[in-house]
Amino acid sequence: MIAKKFRFHSRGGVRYTYQNGKTIRGSKISLVFADNTRNHQRYAVVVSKKILKSAVGRNRIRRRMYEAIRAELPKIQKPVDCIFIVYSKDILDSDFKEIRTLVHNLLQEANIL
Repeated sequence: MIAKKFRFHSRGGVRYTYQNGKTIRGSKISLVFADNTRNHQRYAVVVSKKILKSAVGRNRIRRRMYEAIRAELPKIQKPVDCIFIVYSKDILDSDFKEIRTLVHNLLQEANIL
């Protein structure tokens, strides 16, 4: 899990990112990102009930995504808000290297790394 300061704390920041951010779509996840005025970046992972009905499965996907994001944190220098949206339940069965590669590729395509 990533540190508390790297997570969103209200819906206002998430709403702002959705409305003013840019979207990059990958094969199993997409990334919505926008610049922020803080001195650090913030992240959120969204897994809809439409993807997986089980809360246990959604939380497992969320934890694995946060761990992949945490592995990329040292490489990110500019303050940005990122929301990763999972739209494939195949992430649940994917190995961690694949998830980390998906996250890395999206961040690289967004010029955040």
